[in-house]
Amino acid sequence: MLRNRKKSSYYGVEVVKKLDSFPKVNKDEYVERSSIGGIVSVVTFIIIFWIIIYEIKYYYGSNVNFKFAPDTQFDAKLKLNLDVTVAMPCHSIGADIVDSTNQNLLMFGNLEEEDTWFEMSEEQRSHFEDIRHFNSYLREEYHAINQLLWKSAHSFQPTGNSGFPQRHDSPDQEPDACRIHGSLVLNKIAGNLHITAGKSFQLPDGHIHLPAFILPSSYNFSHRIHHFSFGDSSAGIINPLDGDEKITDELTAVFQYFVEVVPTDVETFLSKANTYQYSVKDHMRIINHEKGSHGVPGIFFKYDVSALKVIVTQSREPLLKFFIRLSSTVAGVFITAGTI
Repeated sequence: MLRNRKKSSYYGVEVVKKLDSFPKVNKDEYVERSSIGGIVSVVTFIIIFWIIIYEIKYYYGSNVNFKFAPDTQFDAKLKLNLDVTVAMPCHSIGADIVDSTNQNLLMFGNLEEEDTWFEMSEEQRSHFEDIRHFNSYLREEYHAINQLLWKSAHSFQPTGNSGFPQRHDSPDQEPDACRIHGSLVLNKIAGNLHITAGKSFQLPDGHIHLPAFILPSSYNFSHRIHHFSFGDSSAGIINPLDGDEKITDELTAVFQYFVEVVPTDVETFLSKANTYQYSVKDHMRIINHEKGSHGVPGIFFKYDVSALKVIVTQSREPLLKFFIRLSSTVAGVFITAGTI
């Protein structure tokens, strides 16, 4: 009897285990497989993969922000980088700079003078034309590509004076031009850089240029600006005067460039710099004392420093917001595909 009771108890447990109020359905009976469904699945995964890649690129793309602030760095110095070729021999012209405190070139450094020929070699001409066309494109399309320029780590200005190729041939004539290049560390105030006939001589109250033994008939202030910038190189900075060329047959021409220098603090993910950018207006006139047009023939860069500075920063959305948007987008695509 005890054995039978034990057996019957086990038998009852087995019966209870087999009881199931929910009928089981074979998976193969309600899942219908088709080629269309497979194609939809493949397309869905491709779309999801593309969305993930796009969202990651958008997250790392970030935004560039600009804001203005008063420039309080009154004691800072202003670095000027210059590379100009003038169609007159070096012994006939002189370069000098005077700021509003009446300090001159002797206080700021030295510019190198190099005898050369105004007519460039094929390699030099090709290099100069590339700079001119490229800089012209950047200025014209700046509003469309400025975000890309600031995000990049590439600077569009040459390093030092090594950007311009050297001449390998020597024409059968004496050098008829002078290349003036170098860097000056200036006071951060208004000033006037000028290239005129004759060397500069300092006086107690200023300086003068003495064009001794230089006939006015030999004047020719046609020039090329290979490079003109302020501060150190930085991504996003465009120098409007790079690649500028002025050719004239007038002996008494005056070329004036009015430059507005804007301090610029760059704080992007790939670069950080305290530099300067500038805008410029130029004017050329002919000196004719009989018609009331007075002055001195030459090339004049009159610059002034803005009281406001531009702060360029780069920002991107929070990481949590990125994951939420990505998850909701992927889930929406997956659910939509499941209803097809």
